[in-house]
Amino acid sequence: MKKNKIILTILALIGLSVSCNEDSLELTNPNELLPDSFFQNPIQVQSAVNAVYSNLQTQGLYSRHMFFMMDNMSHENGGNTQLEADKRQYLDFSFDASHGAIGAYWESCYRGINKANFVVENSDKINAILPSVMSDDLKQKAIGEAKFLRALFYFFIVTRFGDAPLVTVLPPEDGVGPAKSTSAEIYSLIVKDLQEAIPVLLEKGDEENGRATKGAAHALLGKVYLFLEQYDDALTQFNALSGYELEDNYFNNFMEETEHGVESIFEIEYDDDFGTSAQWNSDRSGQGPNEATFRGQEYGFNDWFNVFPSDDLLNEYEPDDIRFEQSFYVNGDTFGPGGSLEVDHFPSNGGGNAGWSKYCNYYKDANEDQTSGINFKYLRYADVLLMMAECESMRAGGSQDVAIGYINQVRDRAGLDDLPTGMSQEQVFDALVHERKVELAGEQSRFNDIIRWGIAETELSGTNFQVGKHELLPIPQGEIDSNINISSADQNPGY
Repeated sequence: MKKNKIILTILALIGLSVSCNEDSLELTNPNELLPDSFFQNPIQVQSAVNAVYSNLQTQGLYSRHMFFMMDNMSHENGGNTQLEADKRQYLDFSFDASHGAIGAYWESCYRGINKANFVVENSDKINAILPSVMSDDLKQKAIGEAKFLRALFYFFIVTRFGDAPLVTVLPPEDGVGPAKSTSAEIYSLIVKDLQEAIPVLLEKGDEENGRATKGAAHALLGKVYLFLEQYDDALTQFNALSGYELEDNYFNNFMEETEHGVESIFEIEYDDDFGTSAQWNSDRSGQGPNEATFRGQEYGFNDWFNVFPSDDLLNEYEPDDIRFEQSFYVNGDTFGPGGSLEVDHFPSNGGGNAGWSKYCNYYKDANEDQTSGINFKYLRYADVLLMMAECESMRAGGSQDVAIGYINQVRDRAGLDDLPTGMSQEQVFDALVHERKVELAGEQSRFNDIIRWGIAETELSGTNFQVGKHELLPIPQGEIDSNINISSADQNPGY
């Protein structure tokens, strides 16, 4: 089985969508399932947990808007003339609190958090299920998955908004939301959730594809510690990973047929065979069949082709770096069934000199048809190796040569010469900036990197990026209008 996919239904009382493993679960009259009568058996528990995963598939996140947001703000993309205004605003940093897609991102995360809270807050009911009906290990694993996902959604929130509401219980009946908490308080919950998830989650080889694993929680916690500049703590988490290695073929990370390979740590799941009827109306709820992403259609040079890889990104690659030809198409390349078609599209109508091949179906199809089932790799081992290099280089008493060794593992796969030993910390940092840019191109990593490194002003010179403002997104106006505990005075600086 390629992965666990979802049949979505609704818990009408609290507006949560629930989902289930197609192979093992059938629900009758799902709209009659209410919280007071829920969590009576493992089917209901798994439905509630699956519902949390479904919010990663909204248009506000991985189905559409998140990749535009992150790749455009980092200027890994340029925009063709037909690029819609709300997506072009990421390129020139002209968005404000009324931006609909930013609102969808915010609400997608908080609805996912709400669904996770529904599971965690009902831990007593879950634990009360008889062991003969559901084992204690499975109960704790389900709660651990919810905590992992809650931590992930909060990481999406805190990295893009900073201080924000911290919600750990179900919404009150009056719907009034909480005031903002500090980013430190949010990070504290993220760390706590992941620390509690790690002991109860399964190893990758023992878990169904698509679910949070012990390795995913270690890797995410390590990433969180890195963002907090707690380098030794981060290395402890990264060193706890086992059984992961680099794919022999870099492009295996971006094809449908090779998902969940040896490099994969956590993926955002898609499979258009499981339904796409909610594709255009699931921008934040996670409700309904939404098992495809628009990524290939939006970026595809032979389809909508709204964006293209920027010249700044293309020029970053060293000669003979095989990642260039595995990430982009240029004129003269072949694509489609059996490589029967030839690329002749550049420069494009926005000036683009190449097109994306990452996360596109052109390795097998001539067109995308709006329903790509290629998973997103949120965490993969190459990213971990580069984060380990950064931690080793930056920590007190760290070894620059050890850091170089981690970087060279990634470079070796790319067909490049090793970096020499004896480099200074500054030289290692420059090498990391370069290596993360080319290894993780178009994977929604770079903007967070240049923000946390404090180099965005230089890297985004000439783009209208403003220091002290655009490190964060504006709190959506809809939140300010509807939450009496958040006012315009709570808006992020500059907005």
